[in-house]
Amino acid sequence: MEAVKVKDEARRLIERLPDDVTWDDVMHEIYVRQAIESGLEDSCAGRLTYIEEAIFKGASTGETNHRSLLLPLR
Repeated sequence: MEAVKVKDEARRLIERLPDDVTWDDVMHEIYVRQAIESGLEDSCAGRLTYIEEAIFKGASTGETNHRSLLLPLR
């Protein structure tokens, strides 16, 4: 995403938050938005894996928490 669009999107995101928002809330919202954008870019570029493969990979490496399934597969 180009820099100007990111800045505009960040402004819109912040405007939708309640008035009593904390810095942690703002950072979380920005992080989630960035993670979604990154995932969509990976998907469009064909950097995907089937969930069965991700589960098998996690099981074979001893990783059993859900976070291992959410990391980018680069």
